[in-house]
Amino acid sequence: MTTLVIDSGLSAPDALVTRTGGVPLAPAGTEWPCCASCEGPMQFLAQVVLNDLAGGTAESKRGVLALFACQNDPGMCSDWEPTSGGNRALLFPLDGLAPLPRPEGVEEAVLVLGDVRAVGLERDSGDDYDLAREAWAARSERPASAVLGQLGGQPAWIQGDETPTCSSCAGTMPFIVQLEEGPDHRTAMNFGGAGCAYAFACQPCDRALLLWQC
Repeated sequence: MTTLVIDSGLSAPDALVTRTGGVPLAPAGTEWPCCASCEGPMQFLAQVVLNDLAGGTAESKRGVLALFACQNDPGMCSDWEPTSGGNRALLFPLDGLAPLPRPEGVEEAVLVLGDVRAVGLERDSGDDYDLAREAWAARSERPASAVLGQLGGQPAWIQGDETPTCSSCAGTMPFIVQLEEGPDHRTAMNFGGAGCAYAFACQPCDRALLLWQC
């Protein structure tokens, strides 16, 4: 099963939905994450409501995954690596979330994307993301670039399998989401140019990791 993430137009910047861009939602007292290399605040990329994964229900309250990457000096802080400190993947409980206050004195383009995109979910019976993406574009008569990624399923690696292990339990981290850069270069996420990001989470251990390939 492949669950495609489809661009569904503009979204409210603080909506408690799976989306790219906008404002991160976090528990009170959460600090905006900063890059371990340059110490500057990171750019918020996307949030994933984990109930949207196949098998999730309204009652399960599986939480939210928030994704950040450093854009203070693109390409210099190894934001593509899962443990470099140049990006962050944070797990939050679903209840008690509020917009995270932005750091003062920082350019907006460094902190947030230039657009906020709502997503729709389209499930395909196949396990191949690339084939499902092409088939959806043919059915819908929309460009394949309207597919923003996938939730769950099998990662479509560009370079090779980099599935991480959890630093707490040493188990293989479950795959959560694959993200494309986005259809508009002016507001796109930066994954090296036509790259993809991959996020994984071990919810029992409250650990999550992000990496990207191009």
